[in-house]
Amino acid sequence: MSAASSSKQNATLVVFERDLRIADQKALLEAANTGPIVAAYCLDTPLKALLGGAQKWWLHQSLASLDAGLEGYGGRLILLSGNDRAVTLIAFCKANSILNVSWTSRNDMFSGHQSRDSDSILAEKLRDAGLTVSIYPGQLLHQPAAIRTGSGGPFRVYTPFWRVVAPSLENVKADAAPEKIVFAEVPGGETLAAWQLMPTKPDWSGTLADAWQPGQTGAHHNLAAFIEGALTGYDEDRNRPDKAGTSRLSAHLAFGEISPAQVVEAALKHRGKVPDNDLETFLKEIVWREFSYHLLYQKPGLATENFNASFDRFPWGSDNTALKAWQAGQTGYPIVDAGMRQLYQTGWMHNRVRMIVASFLTKHLLLDWRDGERWFWDTLVDADAASNAAGWQWVSGSGADASPYFRIFNPILQAEKFDPKGDYVRKYVPELAKMRAPFIHKPWEAPDMELISAGVRMGNTYPRPIVDHGKARIRALDAYKALKDPL
Repeated sequence: MSAASSSKQNATLVVFERDLRIADQKALLEAANTGPIVAAYCLDTPLKALLGGAQKWWLHQSLASLDAGLEGYGGRLILLSGNDRAVTLIAFCKANSILNVSWTSRNDMFSGHQSRDSDSILAEKLRDAGLTVSIYPGQLLHQPAAIRTGSGGPFRVYTPFWRVVAPSLENVKADAAPEKIVFAEVPGGETLAAWQLMPTKPDWSGTLADAWQPGQTGAHHNLAAFIEGALTGYDEDRNRPDKAGTSRLSAHLAFGEISPAQVVEAALKHRGKVPDNDLETFLKEIVWREFSYHLLYQKPGLATENFNASFDRFPWGSDNTALKAWQAGQTGYPIVDAGMRQLYQTGWMHNRVRMIVASFLTKHLLLDWRDGERWFWDTLVDADAASNAAGWQWVSGSGADASPYFRIFNPILQAEKFDPKGDYVRKYVPELAKMRAPFIHKPWEAPDMELISAGVRMGNTYPRPIVDHGKARIRALDAYKALKDPL
């Protein structure tokens, strides 16, 4: 241990959660300014069971990155695990004579998937054990309870929420990293390898590693590259999966490797250097994330319960064969299949395509949005308890501020509009790589010579559509009508 180390007396245990960064980490900054610290991450059994495979892979990389960052200050990240987080933290504090514990509020509690102690319950257990607890904001720009309508109630529609939050963005300021951190010496801790977060048999993580650089460094690299590049044109290009037109910050935000305040502050520094509409559209995406947490605060079961209770009567179907075809990217609709394969290969999917595949599942196949939400939760590196559930409910029509159920995305028209040359489909559906536009988006309509030239045999090298768009649309509208007029 370096000269930056200290005794454990008056040390604060800083527990990292989904805030795996050093700068703009108020719990760390405040503790470092008052005395020695012990930095720790606790992987309790409920959390490990909750995390999907892609998230486990990302968490492994992110924790390694955080540990390396703390090493630069002369310390390290202590890894703890156990069946119960409160019991584990209390035992660790008692063994090391630590009296103070702090962390950043999580705001999500992973509601609707598997419950963990909320901040308040965990704090109560630690205080009952004689520990002093401090909880700081940082995951969001505003705590959900702080944003209210003029009548004092919660927002349920995004546009007025944006209008209220937008002026406050001008005052957003991220905290710098601590100038120095004094670490208290503590023994032990577990190894990251022992947690077995990485896939082994088979090891499918190669494509994720090619696509991502988890950790603080990767987050800030993506932010800088985006602001200097794709932020200009973002208003239009963010809808084009065939272009590198998005920030790719969602996973970094989900794991707290970068804070929303850091993102907003960096973006606003470029006001005047980029078109106003591009900047505003990007900021609206950041605030949509805030709005999702606002909805989760109102409805802790957002991932499993319809926000709009009338959808409890909706006649969702049950077709495991269709669900598996959707999951595997074998629906016969190229834009849908490209999105699902991008998800499996990279742990991420372009947002426009997320809407298309979600609409296809819920409206073409009439399968429950929760089936899709669970699959996304398990496969997305950016799986987020609020944004994932809010997005699925928005598309399905069951959310607070939702797309009407009768708005049914036509996957062919969507593909022709947003992937006009078919480059996105060619990348992820290589069996159609030689198909020309526009046939690449509807190969079942291609002339025989076109199919022969492209080496495509419908129903053999590429599946025929598992549903007919026109018939599926009518079926969905009938289901919606039955919901609206149950008698």
